[in-house]
Amino acid sequence: ITEDIAAITGHKPGPGTLYGALARLESRGFIKPLKEAESNRCTYKLTAAGIKALHARLDAMNMVTRLGLERLARV
Repeated sequence: ITEDIAAITGHKPGPGTLYGALARLESRGFIKPLKEAESNRCTYKLTAAGIKALHARLDAMNMVTRLGLERLARV
């Protein structure tokens, strides 16, 4: 996750930032941890609520993007 964030944003979040965000997502029921038996690593799966929330967020971002592109076209 950290590497993906760094690739997209150019900034690598610290462990506290990442684990805090994961804890919030889990407490809101958006993700579910899937502990790997042979590792200290934990993978996560989106829940139905997480998928719904992600769709809503992406739709909102899409609307902002479309509006921004429309306004840029007028410049």
